[in-house]
Amino acid sequence: MARNLDPKCRQCRREGEKLFLKAEKCFSDKCAIERRAYAPGQHGQRSGARLSDFGVHLRAKQKIRRIYGVLEGQFRRIFAKADSRKGQTGENLLQLLEARLDASTYRMGFAGSRAEARQLVRHNGILVNGKRVNIPSYTLKPGDVVELTEASRGQLRVKAALEAAESRGFPEWISVDVKAGKATFKAMPQRSELSPTLNEGLVIELYSK
Repeated sequence: MARNLDPKCRQCRREGEKLFLKAEKCFSDKCAIERRAYAPGQHGQRSGARLSDFGVHLRAKQKIRRIYGVLEGQFRRIFAKADSRKGQTGENLLQLLEARLDASTYRMGFAGSRAEARQLVRHNGILVNGKRVNIPSYTLKPGDVVELTEASRGQLRVKAALEAAESRGFPEWISVDVKAGKATFKAMPQRSELSPTLNEGLVIELYSK
């Protein structure tokens, strides 16, 4: 399976903000953005560099792709699905990305990052409505119940991730029973509940050209 193997801290520095790709490291003073808040590479510290319109649109798309850990082909398919649905394409796009099993597993606190969540899903550590699902791109529907298997519930890394997530709080569209290692995907998130730094409108303009 194809994966993006670019160093995660370089990805954050390229986008100029924390993308929360490295679990608890992103919340510590070891975060690369805290120490080097400029793009990677020998020209990273150049100031005044101005992006073209295409560059602005591309950066907006790459940022969303990197946050959710999807490749270009996957992203295009999700965009096409969002565009075919009723409602606003941009909001549909973000909802479909958040409804992915790996993204929801992360939001539920079962993993410290989306990359860890994908690994947990791939390694048969997650049940959806009582059935084992090992496909990270599986799309959850409102009312679906996601829970840790007995084996994964005992992992120290999973326990630490749950404790950290509980201390920070969970999203409104998810209900989590921390002790049971079980959560319910209550509804698709509203745009107002997602990060305001994402600019899905630029992605729509990019794909409309």
